[in-house]
Formats: sequence, structure tokens, C-alpha cells
Amino acid sequence: MNRGYLSVKVIRRTAMALISGAVLLASNPAQSQTVSNDMVAERSRSTEGFDLQEQLTIPLNRSLQREARNEADVLLRLGGEAKRQENLQKAIAYWQQALDLYQKIGDFEGQGLAYNYIGLTYADLGRFSQAEESLRRRLGVARFLQDFQGQIYALNNVGTVLLQSNNLDAAQESFTEALTIARTVGDREGEGLSLSNLGLVAASGGDYLEAIKQYKAAITLRRRLGDPLGEANTRNNLGDAYFAIASYKDAIGSYRYTLQLAQDSQDISNQFRALRGLAKSYSIIGPDLLAIRYLNQHLALAQEQESLSRELVTLRLFAEFYLARGNVVKAKQFYEQAIALANAIGETQQEALLRNELAQILYDRGD
Repeated sequence: MNRGYLSVKVIRRTAMALISGAVLLASNPAQSQTVSNDMVAERSRSTEGFDLQEQLTIPLNRSLQREARNEADVLLRLGGEAKRQENLQKAIAYWQQALDLYQKIGDFEGQGLAYNYIGLTYADLGRFSQAEESLRRRLGVARFLQDFQGQIYALNNVGTVLLQSNNLDAAQESFTEALTIARTVGDREGEGLSLSNLGLVAASGGDYLEAIKQYKAAITLRRRLGDPLGEANTRNNLGDAYFAIASYKDAIGSYRYTLQLAQDSQDISNQFRALRGLAKSYSIIGPDLLAIRYLNQHLALAQEQESLSRELVTLRLFAEFYLARGNVVKAKQFYEQAIALANAIGETQQEALLRNELAQILYDRGD
């Protein structure tokens, strides 16, 4: 999902709600195949702790109102810059200030964006209860505005947070409601997103055959829509599901298609995922030369992107690869390189884990 941070004016011109993984009211699952305008308005008014009616008063001084909106728009962009610099707390502070201004002038579109940004960033911080609260409020705004597309993506965002906190039942309810709305209003993009996320719920619950079914349905839609990023993400998920049921040839087929798709669209994240999937699959069924080839590609891409964290992942995968083949000397070399890199970039937990693994290997060998 697109997690870019744009000005409110740009968002309004495109009429698109921001999505992340870019995701309800889990307590209010869809109960029918239609969503009436009255139902949308009623749900928005009953959203717990979020009285939109109290915010309807718009200042009479239009000049001050415009000035406040411009200030809020600037704060929204500053939050985006802080987020890109990985200063998440500062980003949230900017967006909270923007939210306060949007509430004062009754700008509901701005409020929706601010709630969405805040919620997604809380999720990045692992603060799932706060993330869910903000994203529920974003959903309340979408329902108040009778913005069906906004509801679809808000439901998917909240479902994603619920999935991250391992609340599978509530996540499924959220994604299912999003799917119902998407099909009702004919939003194929939202339908593809919701199906893909339902696949994730099934996979998280260990039902990989159901996950594969949902992923394939999502891929069909995303391919028709010409959505390479969404298709690549779902195809990687499909590869993971095949891998989980030991259908390694099918997994390889999915990962290879994904890699080409991601390379063509310069989708770096999905390239990394596909390369890891290919390396792991070939490590199991061979030949080893192909496993090494994809590990080397993963390492080269990490260095090209100057991503030390992904370079660390590659070193660990190399160590595990050689250990599985009984080449303890080679595995030890890669473990030592990984430990040094983890120390250099301040990954203390990873460093401790790697040291423990290496110590166990050496102990088992009698060193």
C-alpha cells in the first residue's frame, strides 16, 4: 500500500484516500451485501468517543480559516518529512498539531488524513492499540463523509493492525466488511486489496490452501487493473504459502514471476522478498548454485541500496545455508561477519542472537 505523504490539496485532487498497508470497526462487521447512505451516517455518529457533530462549527472568518488550513497542510508535510527521516515520534507530533487545526475549522478530509498517518505510524512503532484507535477514527470520518473508498481502505488498515496484534477473528471481520463494500460499489482495487489481506489472515491461521485461493483471486484482479506493486506483493504472499506447504516448485514459480515484475516496476521491497524466497526454496530442493546465485543478488541489491539491515539478513542467510550443508567453517565466517555488522549498526538484539547461535554451533562441534 502506498504510504507516501502528500499535501491535502494533492490528495483531494486525486480523490484517493491514503492507504498503507497501506488498512473496520471490528465490532460492526458487515451484515448485508449493501451499505446504505443512512447506515454510513448512523455508524459515523455512533463511533465511540468521536462526536463529529461537535466539530461542525466552521469559523465565520474565512481568512483565518484558510490560514489555519494552510498551516495544517504544512504540518502534514513536515510530519511526512520526519517520517522519511525515521523520526516517528516527531512525525506523530506534527500530525497531531495538524489534526487539532483541522478539527477547529471542521476540515474532515484533513482529519481523515491525519488520523491515517498517525495510526499507521503507531503501527510501525508496535503501539497497536493506539494505532487501532486512530484508524477507527479515520474510518469514522470516511463514514461521516459517505466516502466508500475511504471506508474500504480504512477497514483494511485497521484489519492489518489487528492482524499484526494477532487478533485474527477481528482482522477477518474487518477485511470481509471491506470486501463487501468494495464489491457493492464496484471498487476493483479495494476488492483486490481485501482479498489479498484475507489471504494473509488464512495463512496466519495455518490454512494455507484457503490463503492460496484468496491470493489467486486477488492476483487476477490486480493484474487486470495493471497494479504491478499490488500484484507483486500478493504473488510473494502466494510464494510464501506454497513454501509453507512444502510445494517448493510452485513457490519458485511464484517468486520468479514476482522478481521479474518487481524489477520491471523498480519495486525494491518486493525484489528483496522474492530473492529471499528463491534462495530459501533452492536451498531445500537444489541446485545449490541457484541458491547461492540468489543470495548473491540479494547481497548486491542491499549494497546498491545502501541497506545495511538487509545486508545483515543476507549474511545470516549465507551462514544458515552453509550450516545446513555441514560446512561449519564457512558458516562460522558468515556468522562472524554478521555479528560485526550487527554491532556496527547498533542491532543489539540481532547481535546477541547471532552470538548465541554461533556459540551453540561451536559447542556442538566441540570447539
